[in-house]
Amino acid sequence: MPDFLETTVDKFIFRVATDRYYSDEGVWAKAEDGKIRVGVSDFLQQRSGDVAFAEVKAAGTALVPGDEVASIETIKVNISLTSPVAGKIAETNPDMELTPELINQDPYGKGWLVVIDVTDWEADRARMLDAQAYLSLMRGQAEEEAKKL
Repeated sequence: MPDFLETTVDKFIFRVATDRYYSDEGVWAKAEDGKIRVGVSDFLQQRSGDVAFAEVKAAGTALVPGDEVASIETIKVNISLTSPVAGKIAETNPDMELTPELINQDPYGKGWLVVIDVTDWEADRARMLDAQAYLSLMRGQAEEEAKKL
C-alpha cells in the first residue's frame, strides 16, 4: 500500500501516491521489477467522471513518450492517455474490458492500465514529476477549475 499526499480543494479530496512519477496530464508510472506499471492519477479520474469504457493498446505495441497508450470514455469526456515512457507493452490489465470503473474505484491499485518493458527509465523519469511536484501542479489545476464553478 503506497503512502499518499493529500490536498482538499473546495469539497474534493485528491490523493497522490508517493511511490510513482507523474506526467503533466496525470498519467502515473511506477517501476516494478525492471518494468513500468502505468495508470491514471486520482485527480485525473475524479476530474473526468465515471469511466464507462477503457481501451488499452495491445501487448507488443511499441511506444515512445506521447504515444497513445489507452483511451477512456466517461459520461463527461473521451480522453486519450499518452505513455510517459518509451518501450513495449508487456501486459495489459484484463479487467479494463469488463470493469473499467476500477479506474475510479482504485486508480493506484486495481485500476492500472498497462505494464511496459521500458527502454530508458532514467531518461523517462527525468522528464516526469515526483509526487510533491505533481501535487503542486494538480492543486493549481483543481483550484482554477473550482473558481470556474
